This record gives sequence, C-alpha cells and structure tokens, in this order.
Amino acid sequence: MENVIAMTPKEIVEYLNAYIIGQQEAKKIVAIALRNRYRRLQLPKEIQEEVMPKNILMIGSTGVGKTEIARRMAKIMGLPFVKVEASKYTEVGFVGRDVESMVRDLVVASINLVREEYRERNAEEIAKYVLDKIVEKLIPPLPKGASEQKIAEYEKAAGKMREKVKNGEMDHLKIEIELPKRSTEIEDGGLPTDFAKAQEAISKIFIVPSKEIPKREVTIKEAKELLKIEASEALLDLDAIKHEGLKRAENSGIIFIDEIDKIAVSAKNQSRQDPSKEGVQRDLLPIVEGSIVNTKFGMLATNHILFIAAGAFSLSKPSDLIAELQGRFPLRVELNTLDEEALYKILTQTKNSILKQYEALLDVEDVHLKFSDSAIRALAHYAQIANEKTEDIGARRLHTVVEQVIEEISFNAENYQGQEIEITESLVKEKLESLVQDADTARYIL
Repeated sequence: MENVIAMTPKEIVEYLNAYIIGQQEAKKIVAIALRNRYRRLQLPKEIQEEVMPKNILMIGSTGVGKTEIARRMAKIMGLPFVKVEASKYTEVGFVGRDVESMVRDLVVASINLVREEYRERNAEEIAKYVLDKIVEKLIPPLPKGASEQKIAEYEKAAGKMREKVKNGEMDHLKIEIELPKRSTEIEDGGLPTDFAKAQEAISKIFIVPSKEIPKREVTIKEAKELLKIEASEALLDLDAIKHEGLKRAENSGIIFIDEIDKIAVSAKNQSRQDPSKEGVQRDLLPIVEGSIVNTKFGMLATNHILFIAAGAFSLSKPSDLIAELQGRFPLRVELNTLDEEALYKILTQTKNSILKQYEALLDVEDVHLKFSDSAIRALAHYAQIANEKTEDIGARRLHTVVEQVIEEISFNAENYQGQEIEITESLVKEKLESLVQDADTARYIL
C-alpha cells in the first residue's frame, strides 16, 4: 500500500500545513496515529493482534480546524475513512439511526476504495473493452468463413475506426447499446443487516425481472462512460474486491465521529432527552471497545478501527461522557481558538484559500480580482471582531466577511468584464465597519 500510510509523521504534518494554519499538536497526534497504522501492519501476526489503536478526542470550538483535519486526512489517505455525526443517532425517538451503521458505511467506503484501485490498475483493459464494443457496433464483425482478403480489409477498417473513436472524432454519432446491469453495484442503505436481507428477499418476490435487456440510443461519448460499468463487471473480480475491502476496513479503517459533545450529558443541563444521549453512548461503547458487527458483505471486527472524535464541548465537558467511553479515547488534544494573525494566514498562506477561490470564480466572468495586503489584514481584523462580539465561529466567519465585501461586484460581474478590480482597505472598511460596530446587526448579517 504505497500511499499516505507509508508517509512519515513529518510528511503528513507538512501536507496538512498547506491547508490548515496552526493546530500543530492536533496534526502531530493525527500523524502519529496514521503512521502507527502502517507500523502495525509490518509486525508479525501474533503481535499485530495485540496492538490496539489509540483513539483520539479533539476538543475545540467550531471553525478551528477539527473537521478540516479529518477532511484533509480523507483526501490524502488510501485508507477507508468515514465521517459521521454523533447527533444523528438521537434524532428519532430515543435513538435515531442504528449506531452500527457507521461500521457498515465504513465497509462500503472501503469496498468502493478497493474497486477504484482495481479500476485504475485495469484501466487499459477497461478502455480496450469499451473500444472493442463501440467499434463492433459501428462495423459489425464478419460472418464465419470470410476470405483472408475480407478479414484483412475488415481489420484495416476496424483499426482506422478504433483510432477515430479513441481520438473523440466519432463522439457525436449515436449508437444503440444494451444498458449495463447494476446488480453488483456496491451499496448499503444504512439498514441493519437483517432488515436489508428481508428487503432484498421481498423485492425478489414482487419485482419480476424482465427477460428483455433494456437498450438505449446514446452518443458514442455517453456510451464510453456507460460501457465502463459493463467492462468493470466483466473484467474485475468483485468477490475478491469485497473480500479485500472488508479486510482493509477491519485493519486500516478510520471513523471520525463529529459533534460527540452533543451526546454528552451535562450535570448542569438535565433534560428529558438525556437518557437518549446516554443510550447512544452505551451503544457506541462496544463498537469503540471492539466487537463483531454483521454487515451485508460479512462479519467485521472493530478492534483495530481507529476512532477520532471531535466536539466543541461549549455546553458540556469531556468528563460528562460516561467513564467507559472516556477511557476509550486516551489521546486528547485541545485546538486553539483563532486570533487575527491566524485568520490573516488562513487567507494568504493556505493552498486554494478563500481569496484564491473567489478570484478563480470571477475569472470565469473575465473579472480579475486583486486583494491588497492591507485589505486582507482588514478582512481578518473585522472577522475577529465579529467573532468576539457575536458567536465565535472561527475561520467560517471569513466566508461571511469576504462575501459581504465582494457581493456587489459578483452580482454585477457583466459590468466589470475585462477589468482588474483591486479590493482595498477603504472598500473593506466601507462595507464592514458599520455592520461590525452594531452588535445587533452583526448578529444577523455577519
């Protein structure tokens, strides 16, 4: 598995630094946890079973980078990863969604990940299969017993046609193709396994499969995409993919549980819904401790899944979680609140920062935005003041203030076509100062 799992902790932190400002302690803990996934897999089998992942609890107010760290991890990792929200398990009655569904989601994510790897590995064979199918539709094969001369002529014509299809010269033409079956698509509706099996059995009874294979007339460009599914089914070993996906979820899977503070029962805030919150914690406990979960694709042991939980803990404390669950998250890290300098760095130093995104969006309309350094400082300043005067939502406030400043330019973009527009400190002041000073207005607008 030559991917991020083989990156050193320093390399992982370096990658995260390009997208997230500060929070070095959190990045280090996450990087070590990821590296330990790799280290464990290099050990002899008997020791492997004994090495349990050290689950992480990230504590910090909203907008400081908890979810962003998880999101970036998912992007760089060739590891099965799912993000769930703890609050989803308390929405309907005492318990909303089945807590075990997070493990089933992980298995589906893992199988899809492995399938994509297989597709990439077999990209040439899949492309050849698709080309052969399309050329066959455009130039029907010769009947058996054709002369050598006819075969040579056919192969020459087919070769030319293949090149034209490959280069996209024939993309506008229409052909009739058999629609590929999706019977073996990897999916999971989030239902408990027994319910899913019952639903499948009922559908087999009441839905009579049609003997006719559905056909559709599509352009060659569309056919190339549709036939990839058929090619994957024909060329890939789906049983091997499912087996590998299940194994990878078991040994390398990561589940990020966001908003875990929403299921903590604060001693100060006793309410009628508290029993449901504690119930979710108790349902979560065996999964985090290590248990066997029955999934659509087989049994999966959760012992070696890494759990990363995160929460603001503004109305509760980590100690408000039940003691057994606290003990299952031995590594704790507190993320710092963002000051004005950090907000400035987020606007200027992160890869694909908000300002770069807005510049790229308006470039589409041939409007060229340019932010002066003093304007960027002013944006960070007003975002910080707004966070102090109203609810502190961290870096998310930057989206609000930037949008407020360039709203008019964005709305009337056609009037500025071909122009370079500099966003200056005076423009930022004009748009934001009065809003920020009035706390009531700021509460609703910023």
